[in-house]
Amino acid sequence: MSSSRRGDHSRSATGEPSTRSNDGRRSAHGAPGTARGLTIKPFKRAPTVPTEFATRARETLREAIRRVQAKEVTGVSHEALYRHVENLCVHRRAAEAFEDFQSGADRRAREVLRGLEGRKIEDSGVFLTKFDETWGDYCAQALTLRSIFLYLDRAQANGGGKSSTLWDVSLRVFHEHLEGTAKSVKGKVVRGLLDLVERERMGEKIDRALAKRVLRALSALGVYQEAFENVFIEASQEFYRKEGNEYSVQTDVSDYLKHCERRLEEEAERCANYLDAGTAKALMRTCEQGLIEAHIGDILDKGFVDLMRQHRLEDLRRLHSLLARMDGLGRLCSAFVTYLKQQGTAIVKDEARDKDMVDRLLTMKTAVDEVVSKSFGRTIADGSNDIFINGVKESFESFINCRQNVPAELIAKYIDSKLKSGSKGLSEEELERTLDKALTLFRYIVGKDVFEVFYKKELSKRLLHGKSASIDAERSMIQKLKAECGSQFTQHLEGMFKDIDLSREIMQSFRQTFENDPIIEMNVNVITAGCWPSYPSVDVKLPEELANLQEKFMSFYLGKHSGRKLTWQNSEGHCVLKARFDGGMKELSVSLFQCVILMLFNDSKKLSYTEIAQKTGMEEKELKRALQSLACAKVRILNKEPKSREINDDDSFEVNTALNERLFRIKVNSIQVKETAEENKQTMERVFQDRQQQIDAAIVRVMKTRKSLTHALLISELMAQLKFPTKASDLKKRIESLIEREYLERDREDAQTYNYLA
Repeated sequence: MSSSRRGDHSRSATGEPSTRSNDGRRSAHGAPGTARGLTIKPFKRAPTVPTEFATRARETLREAIRRVQAKEVTGVSHEALYRHVENLCVHRRAAEAFEDFQSGADRRAREVLRGLEGRKIEDSGVFLTKFDETWGDYCAQALTLRSIFLYLDRAQANGGGKSSTLWDVSLRVFHEHLEGTAKSVKGKVVRGLLDLVERERMGEKIDRALAKRVLRALSALGVYQEAFENVFIEASQEFYRKEGNEYSVQTDVSDYLKHCERRLEEEAERCANYLDAGTAKALMRTCEQGLIEAHIGDILDKGFVDLMRQHRLEDLRRLHSLLARMDGLGRLCSAFVTYLKQQGTAIVKDEARDKDMVDRLLTMKTAVDEVVSKSFGRTIADGSNDIFINGVKESFESFINCRQNVPAELIAKYIDSKLKSGSKGLSEEELERTLDKALTLFRYIVGKDVFEVFYKKELSKRLLHGKSASIDAERSMIQKLKAECGSQFTQHLEGMFKDIDLSREIMQSFRQTFENDPIIEMNVNVITAGCWPSYPSVDVKLPEELANLQEKFMSFYLGKHSGRKLTWQNSEGHCVLKARFDGGMKELSVSLFQCVILMLFNDSKKLSYTEIAQKTGMEEKELKRALQSLACAKVRILNKEPKSREINDDDSFEVNTALNERLFRIKVNSIQVKETAEENKQTMERVFQDRQQQIDAAIVRVMKTRKSLTHALLISELMAQLKFPTKASDLKKRIESLIEREYLERDREDAQTYNYLA
């Protein structure tokens, strides 16, 4: 190595004088323009370390270790001690320094553990406190010594010596003595910890900080799982097994669920406060198994039905939450579905309370929905409550169809009661909500065509008699049904509204045409036979005034629509009559049949039943109903002799001129005849005929597409396509009918195969 220095008195590395060049620079050997270098050479002999250096340093460090462990002043500054360690490491004496540190740690661990072992301490809590103090002192001393031997520790960490750090060495020697010469200490510590936890479980307040420090000590020593966790889990299993058996017998389900929830919260808090995080899963599982899993059957059998009946939402939420922890929701859902089916079947099959069936089902559905959303819906984000939603659907579909056709009829009549004028005063929003609720029951009905028949029947009465509370609500309901079942389902219902709208326009034109004629005010609804229910034809001899009005309207209508046929449905007509009584003029709102009877008394003061029958030409059943409503009701327009609640052939009638009603318009209600079994049978017969037509159409549609099919495949295809319940035997009859009508034929080689005939 060479270097140059500036200055007049500088010399070269060889000691020869230098000369200055003309430009002020000197050069080596006096050569002009060349700089002279400075050469540094190593010692000819390497410096030696005193032989007693290592011995003195180690003695000093050993003494320092002893003093630190004895809690005495070292007498030498920590900086000086650190230098001793550094010098030993630099001069390749690190192994000796490490040996001194390890020996000191080993001696100290042996001493403190023997001291603990020799103490006769019966109280586990006191022993834990002594162990905690001993361990704290040992760790503090180990850290102090590590700071002194830090140079050695870092050298080892960088690969310069032993692989273990000095802290690990301190822990290892303590662990070796704990597992070797002082095993009883470990056993006492574990028993003390178990006692501490059990006391806390029994409600006693303990020193959680102490437990946490001792458990951290076991974890640091690497004996936590083997020495404590396994024993602790076994003890917890036994504890919760006994407690579960006792509490499940002594308490009701509600209190037992609260106890289980409280225990789980306590164990979770215990894990968070002083137990190792790795223990949480096994501990919680142990608690769940002992308190919940072993008693699921008892909980569901003993108290689930009561919780549902009493609508205990919070207890049901608690039950759902507990069972969700151990994949027990399947069993809960099974109990839930069983309960719903039992309750629903009892409601549907209670024929004595058919009138209240829909209200009871809606009340049940509201309560069930609240349970699902509030009690079983906590984990809705992960879809775990889908099983309960599906369970509700399965249950309602099962029991609402267990009594064929009746629920469909009652739901249609329930909706009719809500849409009919005169029903309880509901706001538009309340009416919409009510209809939506009824529609939820409609969704579960399999035979929706039965509902359609009865709904159409009730809708026709509301439209023809002007009894709809709201046309907007009527149209809204049609749209709801259309959204549920498609346009084909509601095409006839929509056609009914179109007929009413067209009739309004026809009557407007009729009145304009005859506006100068002094005719009686009349309103006619012209309805299409295919869209409306079929009505029985009832003959009646109309008074001349009404007969003339009918003839005038027919002439007007057929003049505008040639080729059409009008049939008067007298059973659906109603009139408003003006009548003079002793108390003054009154308006009577009556049916057409009642009107015909009352108008007979314009010419006669008193008439017998036989005379009325001859002059009206009405059927006996209809005549007696009309007379009963006029002469036997609360408001009696006619007086009957003799007085009785029934109409007999020898009765006579006259106008009740003494009628004294404060209302000007009097509504005379017709006697409502309940739908007889025969009429219901006829209605269902029409449904069956419609279904036959749909089955025939489906068979032809399938066979036209497939050309040839076996009997089993054809039945399978039909079952999938038809939207109402049917039997294979009924389908077979329709297939036979189509074969007779030459739509299909049997295959000549295989009688179980059908071929389509174009």
